[in-house]
Amino acid sequence: MVNKDFLPLNGTDYIEFYVGNSLQAARFYQSSFGFQTLAYAGLSTGIKDKESYVVRQNKITIVFTSPLRGGTEIGKHIDNHGDGVKVIALSVNDSKKALKETVKRGAEVVLEYVKTSDEYGFVEMSGIKTYGDTVHYFVDRSNYKGVFLPGFKVWDAHYKPPEVGLLFVDHMVGNVGWGQMNHWAKFYIEVLGFSQIVSFDDKDISTEYTALMSKVMSNDNGRVKFPINEPAEGMKKSQIEEYIDFYGGAGVQHIALATNNIIETVTNLKNRGVEFLHVPSEYYDSVLERVGEIDEDLKPLKELGILIDRDEEGYLLQIFTKPVGPRPTVFYEVIQRKGAISFGKGNFKALFEAIELEQSKRGTL
Repeated sequence: MVNKDFLPLNGTDYIEFYVGNSLQAARFYQSSFGFQTLAYAGLSTGIKDKESYVVRQNKITIVFTSPLRGGTEIGKHIDNHGDGVKVIALSVNDSKKALKETVKRGAEVVLEYVKTSDEYGFVEMSGIKTYGDTVHYFVDRSNYKGVFLPGFKVWDAHYKPPEVGLLFVDHMVGNVGWGQMNHWAKFYIEVLGFSQIVSFDDKDISTEYTALMSKVMSNDNGRVKFPINEPAEGMKKSQIEEYIDFYGGAGVQHIALATNNIIETVTNLKNRGVEFLHVPSEYYDSVLERVGEIDEDLKPLKELGILIDRDEEGYLLQIFTKPVGPRPTVFYEVIQRKGAISFGKGNFKALFEAIELEQSKRGTL
């Protein structure tokens, strides 16, 4: 029996992308997604090899980091993967203990325990490797009052577009290669004390052409959830295979961001140029027969292309963006939960057909 209490997590501390142009990426998330400028580190703060811009919306903090010279590890990551998630930082109460407990259970160290400080206090961090080139950092900032981390200064831009109602990270999905899902599910169970809360096989997640399998891993308090996807046999190349092909291996496929008013949030996002997958209007002809009564009027949900699903606890509303970069890799989900704790199993067919439509346009199906 695995002891679930050895690695208590408070939630997602931040997500760090390695990108070709960190300033432009941060500006895009400002203008399109309503994030607010928070912090900066680079040449003017004494860092010579990279620059980072940090943006925040409610409990969602995203860091964009770019190299300042050629031949760096950050540059190699971008060359291999394009713009992608490097660090999923998890909030803990004891970073040294988190590293000790996970390494004891088989984790490989990527960041030895370190304590950094400035005039605002100190932050303790450590880190381990996960799938592909993705890493988890364990961050304890309980003794720090600064803007983000030591070495960062306040980035207070004049341009401050309104937020769009994104609240926190609901879950983050990882894509892994053929036959790797069970390996990584076991990793999260044994090394981080997670539990498998649901699984889907190719009978659940398939269309006429493609299929995948997925296991949803969650920490003990449910604040951190990581679905793990792998390809399954299909007539044509699945979205997971396409991702792995263009990303150059396993990595974070999409980040689900929670809202309390998905109609308002998605309307704002569309007005700012965010593009979403197209859902056929026929989906809405019978959706209420499947999910039952909902609080929202169906008309705006149909106009926006928002999907609906129900489980034993309630229902959820969800929508998926198109990839946010040139490679068909990372995208976003906007989700509003009205009691539901599941992940939209009833929408998989409609979602996959929408993704396949985009794949066919790209010539990669």
